[in-house]
Amino acid sequence: MATATQMKCACEPCLCIVNPESGATEKDGKYYCSQVCANGHPDGHGDCGHKGCTC
Repeated sequence: MATATQMKCACEPCLCIVNPESGATEKDGKYYCSQVCANGHPDGHGDCGHKGCTC
């Protein structure tokens, strides 16, 4: 059985692609591109820190 190595960030409006095996932030079994996304954007949506994404 193959394991997905790339998937969309679990933050709904986010456009980032994450790799669950390296570099992704994991929270509650979901994978995010940054801690800001994983925390649900406590300061409101804005730049997740990745160029071209304004989730």
